[in-house]
Amino acid sequence: MPAAFTFILLLAHSILTDSLAGDSLFPQPQIPFAPKTYVCYRTTEPPAIDGALHETSWQQCPWTDDFIDIEGQLKPLPRYRTRAKMLWDVEYFYIAAELQEPDVWATLMQRDTVIFYDNDFEVFIDPDGDTHQYYELEINAKNTVWDLLLIKPYRDGGPAVNGWDIQGLKTAVAVQGTLNDPSDKDRGWTVEMALPWKVLKECAHRATPPESGDQWRINFSRVQWQIEKKDGRYRKIINPQTGKSFPEDNWAWSPQGLINMHYPEMWGYVQFSQKTTASQTEVFSYDPDEEVKWQLRRIYYGQRSYHRSHAGYSEQLNDLPVEIEVVEGFAWPSKIFTTPLLFEARLESSDRSRSWHINQDGRVWREDHPE
Repeated sequence: MPAAFTFILLLAHSILTDSLAGDSLFPQPQIPFAPKTYVCYRTTEPPAIDGALHETSWQQCPWTDDFIDIEGQLKPLPRYRTRAKMLWDVEYFYIAAELQEPDVWATLMQRDTVIFYDNDFEVFIDPDGDTHQYYELEINAKNTVWDLLLIKPYRDGGPAVNGWDIQGLKTAVAVQGTLNDPSDKDRGWTVEMALPWKVLKECAHRATPPESGDQWRINFSRVQWQIEKKDGRYRKIINPQTGKSFPEDNWAWSPQGLINMHYPEMWGYVQFSQKTTASQTEVFSYDPDEEVKWQLRRIYYGQRSYHRSHAGYSEQLNDLPVEIEVVEGFAWPSKIFTTPLLFEARLESSDRSRSWHINQDGRVWREDHPE
């Protein structure tokens, strides 16, 4: 977070009670809150969706940081490099990715099958950043896609709408080597896709294409299996102790701090710019209200943990096994309202112009209070 924003640490509960220890704690990120950021520039020359990334607009477009393990610095760096780029115009949101890989393979060919059973590249988009109503798109080296709509994260009861499709989606894959050929060594594969704004607007609840300065929550993931060459084919390596394949590796642009991509609050921030890739660059502008949303999220984690042991929610912040940071410009402590089945936490700005809210489903929203 920017150094200009300082926060005073408030210990909401110094020692976890026995009733909230161990497995009763709700899973939460085990890394500091520091999502990646990216400025997405406008292109005046729409790229041809062929997977090649040869256009000038792509060449001038910056890469994201290299992907790291989904758990962050808690785990070793990935074996192979992965990175992505983004552009936009009035019709499409463009995404490109480069996946280094010495053995490019893929088997799945039917749309909307579970693509992560192959090595894949995955896209997650939450347009309004409330952690509900977001999109997921997966693609393998055969250019087979799985697109779905999440009404809310699985941790909050889902569901996933598997029958939902991105109408007008364009995708392409280019393999730098040969697909499914164990006799040679490949360099990897590149992905290119165009997602229509007319579809993405469904969950945006805001202007599409985005206005200059708008920020969406977006993340990318790569699933990588351990494979071997046998009888002229690739196959997943089997763990002799379990008789099953070894677990897949999960590498992400913005790490989650746990093995679960469906924590949208940890996704990166993508800021859209009217500037073109050939013009002057733009600096990412962090919204300090995002820190307020994060502190509400920590209250949510605490309430979910408390509920596991008490079958209800607490109106007292000190009952929750969390540490909350006081955010300058907002009235503390947070107000918490409960019923036997529900809770809502609220933080109001010191000037009473706005407030942020979170509930038991994890949805975050803002209310403005005009004079």
